[in-house]
This record gives sequence, structure tokens and C-alpha cells, in this order.
Amino acid sequence: MTIDGNTEIIAHIGFPTYAFRAPLIYNPWFAKVGINAIVVPMSCQVEPYPRFLRSIFHLGNIRGALITMPHKVSTVGMVDEVLPTAAIAGSCNAVRRLADGRLQGEMFDGEGFVRGLKRKGFDPKGRRALVVGAGGVGCAIAASLAAAGVLDMDLFDVNDASAQGLANRLMQHYPSMTIRTGSNDPAGYELLVNATPMGMKDGDPLPVDMARVDASTFVGEVVMKTDMTAFLKAAQARGCRIQMGSDMLYEMIPAYLEYFGYPVPTPDELRAAAQG
Repeated sequence: MTIDGNTEIIAHIGFPTYAFRAPLIYNPWFAKVGINAIVVPMSCQVEPYPRFLRSIFHLGNIRGALITMPHKVSTVGMVDEVLPTAAIAGSCNAVRRLADGRLQGEMFDGEGFVRGLKRKGFDPKGRRALVVGAGGVGCAIAASLAAAGVLDMDLFDVNDASAQGLANRLMQHYPSMTIRTGSNDPAGYELLVNATPMGMKDGDPLPVDMARVDASTFVGEVVMKTDMTAFLKAAQARGCRIQMGSDMLYEMIPAYLEYFGYPVPTPDELRAAAQG
């Protein structure tokens, strides 16, 4: 990759940055297809972040910013326009500058999850789903499932107030949906989403009673550190179709690139070019 005076920058902002994977996926893809752009990790702690976010968008060659922990939630209150998915999720992982100079925020965690489902032949429209975990990624997935047309959704979190808050935000944007909270019984659902860290390793407690999961249920995971988590192994043993957490990442990146106005690769093309 050659960096010159025409190179566009996508800032990848978070703290700490040692575990960032995005530069190892975006930058090889940009180099392979001849896009003069680069994703740059930028380590920024909480206190200077509001000033830093605004300041980098004064650069003439900034194309956008990827936002990660610990800044996803606070970014919602720092941009001029928050799109519905980010508003429901209560967090934001992408920022771009609009033509009039305003900053717009969006959330793509859930979009990546939904694109993965569709690529595997599962259309969420009209389905009944259970989302376990109402933290940042669970909220994002619930918002994107609602946008994709899920008809009936149950939300569960060990902190019931978190699940109820998410339900309230969903109902503001999707009043025709049926939304319930308070139960993690997985029986009878067409889609089951584990948006918690539970069930990561063999021997870990699982987020639901897997003996109650129907074989016809499509089961998705958000954990990216391990592809086949104990939760997914249990789902597979029940005969369920599954989606790994890393699938969400590779589906999310094309959504980011589309948002920033770049050509959109397939997840397989990104995997083939990725480093590390």
C-alpha cells in the first residue's frame, strides 16, 4: 500500500488498541483492489475523546471513523444526527461527515448479524426471535432484527431494567411489533441469539436451557474470540443451524464500507485478503 497526498483516512478510535482487528481486514482489502485509503488505529481515552472526535473531522481527507470501546455509548450524544438503529441500541460504532458538515452516527453490529443470517438462508422477516443479553451488542442486534421485519421478539437480560428499556425504545420505532421481556425459555422460537459472554468455553454456564431449544431454531452467537463456543456446540448437537460471532464481523465490514461510500466486497473476499 502506498500512502500519498490523496490517501483517505478512516480513523479507528478506542482504548486500548492492541486487540484491533479492523486494520488487518480493511487495509489488505484496500491494497488488493487499489483503493487509496487506510484504517488507522487511534488510541484515545475517555476524557479527551469528545474534543478528539470533533477535531479529526476537521481533516479534509477523513472519510469516517470506526468507534469501539469505551466510546460507543458516549458517541451517541456527540454527533449531530443519530440514525434509528443507533438510537435504539443506545450506542454508535460509525461516524461520517455529511455534506453540510454535520456528523452522523450509525450502529452496524446488528446489521452484520442480520446480513449473516440472510446469507445463510434465514430471513428474519415475520419470524419469532429470542435475544438473550440487552447490552450494547444485544441492543444493536435487536434493533436490526426489528428493521429486518421480525414480527415477535422476546428480550432477556439478568438486569430486567435493561431489557425493558430496550423494549421501550423498540416500541417507539416499531409499534406494530410484539415485544416481551422477562423469560429466557428458548422453546418455540425460530431464532435464538446469545448476546452475552455466557457459554464461551466448555464447562461454562449456558445462557438458556439448551434441552428446550427446538432443532429447527436458527442459533447465533456474538463471541468472536472463539468460533465454536460451548453454546454453539450445544446448539449444533440439538441439530440447529448456527452462526458464529466472527461471521458477524465479516458481514459488518461491507456494511461499514457501503456507509462510507466505498465499493462493497463479499465476506469471502475480505477473509481471503485479511492478515492475521
